Amino acid sequence: MRQNTSFRVGLVMAAAVAFGFGVSTQTLAAQISTQGPSIGPRAPSISPVAPRIDPHFSRGGTTGYQTQSHTGDGGLKSQIKKPSGPANQSGQQAGGGAVNVPAMNNEVLIEVSGTPTAGQVDALANRHRLTRVESYSLPLTGTTFFRWRISDGRSVNSVLNGLRADSAVLSVQRNFIFKANQSQVSTANPGQISELTAGDPAQYTLAKLHLSRAHGLARGEKVLVAVIDSGIDVTHPELAGVIVDSFDTLSKPEPPHTHGTAIAGAIASHVRLRGVAPSARILAVNAFGATSDSAEGTTMNVLRALDWSVAHGARIINMSFAGPNDPALRRALAIVRQRGIVMIAASGNAGAKSPPLYPAADPNVIAVTATDAQDKLFVAANRGPHIAIAAPGVDILLPAPGAGYQVTSGTSFAAAHVSGVAALILERRPDLSPDQVKKILIATSKDLGPKGRDDLFGAGLADPYKAILSLGTQAVETSATAPAR
Repeated sequence: MRQNTSFRVGLVMAAAVAFGFGVSTQTLAAQISTQGPSIGPRAPSISPVAPRIDPHFSRGGTTGYQTQSHTGDGGLKSQIKKPSGPANQSGQQAGGGAVNVPAMNNEVLIEVSGTPTAGQVDALANRHRLTRVESYSLPLTGTTFFRWRISDGRSVNSVLNGLRADSAVLSVQRNFIFKANQSQVSTANPGQISELTAGDPAQYTLAKLHLSRAHGLARGEKVLVAVIDSGIDVTHPELAGVIVDSFDTLSKPEPPHTHGTAIAGAIASHVRLRGVAPSARILAVNAFGATSDSAEGTTMNVLRALDWSVAHGARIINMSFAGPNDPALRRALAIVRQRGIVMIAASGNAGAKSPPLYPAADPNVIAVTATDAQDKLFVAANRGPHIAIAAPGVDILLPAPGAGYQVTSGTSFAAAHVSGVAALILERRPDLSPDQVKKILIATSKDLGPKGRDDLFGAGLADPYKAILSLGTQAVETSATAPAR
């Protein structure tokens, strides 16, 4: 047990709830104490802050997008099957009820087979009186997606209905919003944490996940993890040598964002902090643009991000965002899983009464919830039968843009921790399928809450050390104090 100068973390922001991103992010406005050393594990001194439940998912909002009724199957045609059973007037199966979900105002997405000619595209636009905003050919699906704007005042529903009757259209839907609320933060001066060292005990995640022992067996060496998120500060010292490639789906460049930087750090920090997989490599995929209180991405952004991640060899895809059940995204996720790629997503931070949020609730994805230092459930976490596993996600010490640090909470960061665990597993057994990785995570977890699997914690708290031991490899444990890289 070593001596460390203690520090105190002051909260500098109010809590905010996101569908999938950080909920109560605070800058590490830490002041180093000079009153003498403290001995033994320490955690940041953080006053409890009650999260604010975001109202936009259930009641609509005024943050630059329009809430629309989800149309269920999205008008799928051709080989894509529509839901069986009668549909109500909003296009959902009977009994589903009307659900308002955020979508881009006056926009529709159209999917067509292959790559149409310019003449075919112009004819389609003229038939339906639409203005093309962008198009993208996805090798992942073998189709082309078009984003169109309705410029003449017609309702989105009427345009969708007209497009569904067009034989040239494979599918049509709204351009849905995947949204995260995050309060304004400012990065701390690096000098304020100069006393921190790699694996500082202020990171309670290290003990909870038995990372010192796990890293004696695996560090995620060369495992490629795609982080589909907001912009990552690729120059942060914690991420030096970690980012191997990047892709931006946004229409204009944006500065690094607190959320994306924190997610990358939770996976692969290796200087003063220690990520779960410090030797993993990250594909930084910017699909979420900053807003005044959040970061937002659309169906089109996420589809492009998935396609690029697969094309660039991602073995794991971290999706720390959440939103509606999106038909186009649902089909893409099924294809990604068939390619043998492990997908991990945040369950969401909309609380106990929220409906399931996606992509975490998709059967092709491993859904992660968040716990605190006492193994209690994060109060704002979503619940449900789709929850697979839990990981630390409350008051987590992580990097922030500008060589800074932050303390943040949310299922987003729990998901990133589990992506790191998956990287440790895949270093030892790169041949494993997504289903096998999920099975190992569940079988080796520590049961929390009611005995057995439950809708709060899933199978329980992830245990990377047990997960690696369960592989039956001939790994030889090395010194737990070996350097992070």
